[in-house]
Amino acid sequence: MAALASWLDARAQRGVWLVRIEDVDTPRNVPGAAQEILRQLAACGLRSDEPPLWQSTRGAAYGEALSRLQAAGLVYPCGCSRKDIEAHWAARGVAHQADAERVYPGTCRGGLAGQAARAMRFRAEGVVQWHDRRAGAQRQDVAAAVGDFILQRADGPWAYQLAVVVDDAAQGITDVVRGEDLADNTARQILLQRALGLPTPRYLHTPLVLAEDGRKLSKQNGAQALDLRDPVAALQAAGARLGLPALPAATPADWLSAATTAWAGIIESFSNAQGTPP
Repeated sequence: MAALASWLDARAQRGVWLVRIEDVDTPRNVPGAAQEILRQLAACGLRSDEPPLWQSTRGAAYGEALSRLQAAGLVYPCGCSRKDIEAHWAARGVAHQADAERVYPGTCRGGLAGQAARAMRFRAEGVVQWHDRRAGAQRQDVAAAVGDFILQRADGPWAYQLAVVVDDAAQGITDVVRGEDLADNTARQILLQRALGLPTPRYLHTPLVLAEDGRKLSKQNGAQALDLRDPVAALQAAGARLGLPALPAATPADWLSAATTAWAGIIESFSNAQGTPP
């Protein structure tokens, strides 16, 4: 659904639509999964205007960015495990909310105290304010909400936060359109953009498809595989979740053409409601 929204947004603005394969966490990658996603997108008429960028090939660029942050004194090694962080808060009687990320308490800010480094963390300071094109004004105190966050694990994989910031700048991204489950990441990414002297794109976070328990629908809680025997029907279903009206069409190309016009109207309604330009 987010892929469709981003495609429509790019077309409505006469821009280019880029696909990025975010496969930095290589131990968790499923062989062939990325190729299957590209095949499914193509079946719906969603093809990248440039060759997809694979983050697993971008380690040198991420390493250069990390070195710059280290030179600026904004990164430090951390020896804490998830159990260590949980124990810190449990000892203080702070319960852990389900699906919520524990705030890092800054244990290793002053040094490792003999522990082996498990990750490199960014010193998160200050309140970040930004504008979401759908949800309006946003604000987060990153230190209070998240704490110092990981940029790279000791076993090698790069964190999503650093990778997308570096790649957004390298690809000249002006608009990020993604699901609202990633909205909480935005403030961290803006901190990194500022620290690296990189531009901040505009952001739009789309609504999610939710399971009966209110959580994001996924394979773990009942999501069905995408049925592409009728691509137009699949596009219609995704479009309805995005607020698009029924758009009868014989082919994906016909549906996408009509949906682009409808999307432009939806974006204008968001802007009018917030009193901001689209």
